[in-house]
Amino acid sequence: MDQQLLKQLSRITDEERNILNGGKLDMSVYSDNMPSIVDSRKLLEAGKLFTIRPNTRFISFPKHSHNYVEIIYMCSGSQRHIINDSTEIILKKGELLLLNRHASHQTDRTGIDDIAINLIVLPQFFDIAIDMIGSDNKISEFIFSGLAGSGHEIAYMHFDVADVLPVQNLIENLIWSVVNKQPNRRNINQVTMGLLFLQLLGLSDRLVAGEPDTAANAIVIAALTEIEQNYAAASLSSVAKRCNVSAAYVSNTVKAATGKTFKEHLMEKRLSKAETLLKTTALSVGDIIVMVGYENTSYFYRIFTQKYGVSPRGYRQKIKG
Repeated sequence: MDQQLLKQLSRITDEERNILNGGKLDMSVYSDNMPSIVDSRKLLEAGKLFTIRPNTRFISFPKHSHNYVEIIYMCSGSQRHIINDSTEIILKKGELLLLNRHASHQTDRTGIDDIAINLIVLPQFFDIAIDMIGSDNKISEFIFSGLAGSGHEIAYMHFDVADVLPVQNLIENLIWSVVNKQPNRRNINQVTMGLLFLQLLGLSDRLVAGEPDTAANAIVIAALTEIEQNYAAASLSSVAKRCNVSAAYVSNTVKAATGKTFKEHLMEKRLSKAETLLKTTALSVGDIIVMVGYENTSYFYRIFTQKYGVSPRGYRQKIKG
């Protein structure tokens, strides 16, 4: 890693200085519900899908899960992780650990030279990466399965890639762009993440993954993949036909695993895509409605306004300032 960047990342933070002076972790920094769930809203600026945060040294971090995907990169030194109370991983310099939502996780105390970077990622950030790598692979399954409930997800992916230069360069690019507030970094980082995943797809011999332990997982993954890849025309019946089960069974399985129905997941995906198109294109609202899969304009206006508190046109005017 570039030494100047490493120097920036190794600076002792105010939180670490407090710990060195005998203080404890301020759990309110991470969540209002600690130590059980670390909340992305505490760590990400409003409207952001991705950021990085140096791992807090000099103290152990108690068992917790996240409501986001966490990617941990070891810049130097090492760190011991315990996942789901049973799996021990010693993350070494240059290695990557991807942790899914719902997987429990705790870490041991680290020293001054044990520098780890946490990449905090909301699922929507992976949209471009998934378009680049496709859906029929282990990484996409990891992302899709994270939308399911505990027991249905691939809990973690550990890549021993310290000697793979393209991977190291891409991770450093992601970190550098956030640290230096690179212009247009959201689009750049989404594409960079896709390039990183393309590299990792060819390194299955360097991967250890925590697999799901339920027979229903395949149906849940199929349903969520259908929504991610075909949101404009996705249907419960097509998933049921592909899995050779009834639509009711798919619906009940998805609801039991995720707490949301297939229809609710589909609506969230379509609204998220509509929001992105309102932000990034000059397409008319009518065209956007059709593109995300709705035919009833008044229905779309109603559900969009319920979610965002403003009409689609009002939302576009708001973001333009």
